[in-house]
Amino acid sequence: MTGNDEVGNRLRREVGVFGAVLLGLGSIMGTGVFVSLAIGAQLAGAWVVGALAVAGVLAACNALSSAQLAAAHPVSGGTYEYGYRYLGPSSGFTAGWMFLLAKSASAATAALGFAGYALGFVIESPEWWQTVGLAALVVVVLSGCVLAGIRRSNILNALLVFMTLGALACFVGLAAIRRDDGVAFEGEMPGLPGFLEACALMFVAYTGYGRIATLGEEVREPRRTIPRAIGLTIVVTFVVYLAVALAGVAGGGATAFLSSGAPLESAARAMGSEGVALAVAVGACVAMLGVLLNLILGLSRVLLAMGRRGDAPGVFARVRGGSPVPAVIGVGAVIAGLTLIGDVKTTWSFSAFAVLVYYAITNVCALRLPAGDRLYPRAASWLGLGGCLGLAFWVDASVWGVGVGLVVLGLVVHRVVRARRIGS
Repeated sequence: MTGNDEVGNRLRREVGVFGAVLLGLGSIMGTGVFVSLAIGAQLAGAWVVGALAVAGVLAACNALSSAQLAAAHPVSGGTYEYGYRYLGPSSGFTAGWMFLLAKSASAATAALGFAGYALGFVIESPEWWQTVGLAALVVVVLSGCVLAGIRRSNILNALLVFMTLGALACFVGLAAIRRDDGVAFEGEMPGLPGFLEACALMFVAYTGYGRIATLGEEVREPRRTIPRAIGLTIVVTFVVYLAVALAGVAGGGATAFLSSGAPLESAARAMGSEGVALAVAVGACVAMLGVLLNLILGLSRVLLAMGRRGDAPGVFARVRGGSPVPAVIGVGAVIAGLTLIGDVKTTWSFSAFAVLVYYAITNVCALRLPAGDRLYPRAASWLGLGGCLGLAFWVDASVWGVGVGLVVLGLVVHRVVRARRIGS
C-alpha cells in the first residue's frame, strides 16, 4: 500500500489514466484468471459465470469507495491510512494486518499456480513436493530480486499485460471454434452455500484494482484520474473474466478445467490445440511471476510502513542500501511458508476472507467521508460493506475461523505493544 521508498520525499506525479489502468490490470491478471476460475467452477459448476457477475458488482461498489477515498487523500497507504484517519488506530492496524495476510496468501497462491503451469512443461502429473518445492523456490528467487533492487517498470508491466491478454484471447478464440454445449460442466449446482462461497472466492480475483488507489502520490490529477482508472480496470477485468469463464464452460474442456493444477492449459489441450495450450501456459507463467513480484514489493513496503508507525516490530522499519531488507526477508519467508500448504483452494480461500474484511473497513471509511469529498452515493458503500461482511463467512468454516483468530491475536498484540510504548 505504500510505495514511497524515499523517506520524506514526495513521489512524482507522472502516471495518467492509461498507465494506471495497465498497472491495475498487471496486479489483477494472474492467479484470478488462470487458477481461481477453476476453483470457483469446482464449487458452482457452470454457475461460476453468475458468481463472477455477483463478485464483479461487489468489486465495483468497493472500487467506488476506494476511488473516492484515494481522490480525497492522494497519499500512499490505502485503507491502512484511511483507517487511521477516520476510524482510529485499531481499525487502521486491522486494515494493514488484513492486507498483509490477504496478499501473502494471494502471493502463495500465485507461486503455487506458477509451479502448476511451469511443471506442466516437463511433468505430466507433478507430485505434491515438486509443486511446493518449485513454488517456494520462486518466492525465494523473486525476494532476492527485490533485495537487489529489481522492480516492475511501467514498460515491463505493459508488456506482461499484453502477453497475458494475448494468451487469453487465443484460449477464448479456440473455445469459440470448438464450442460444444454438450460437454459443458456436468452435474448440478451444489446449492446456495457453494454458490456464495464461489462469489467470495471470485471477489478476490478483482481486488488488484486497489493497486491504483495506492498510486495517490504518483498520478496526475488524482481526483479525476483515480476514479476513471479504477472504473475502467473493473470493466476490462469483468469482460476478460466473463469471456474466459464462458470459454471454459462451453469449450469442451470441462473435466481438465476442474481437475488440473494448470486448468486453462489443460482445457486448451482437451480442445485439441497444443499450440494454444503452450501459449496459455507461457502467459500464465509470466503473469503470475509478475503478480508475485508486485506482491512482494507491495507487502514489504506495507510492513516497512507498519514498522515505522510501531504497528509491527521495529526491525522491519530498517532500510539498508535503499531497500527495506528485513521487511523483504520477512515477507518472503511468510509467503514461502504458506506455499507449504500446497493447496491453492486453501490459500485462496484464506485470502478471500482477509481481503473481504479489509474492504469492509474501506467501505466504513468511505461512509465517514465529508459530503464535500464524496463522489458517489453512500448506497454504494453500504452495499459494499454488506456484501463484504455477508460473503466473508461463506468461505470454509475452518478458514474463516483461523482468520478471526488471527484478527483477534493481531489486535491483542497491537494493544500490548502500544501500551508499552505509551508507558515508556
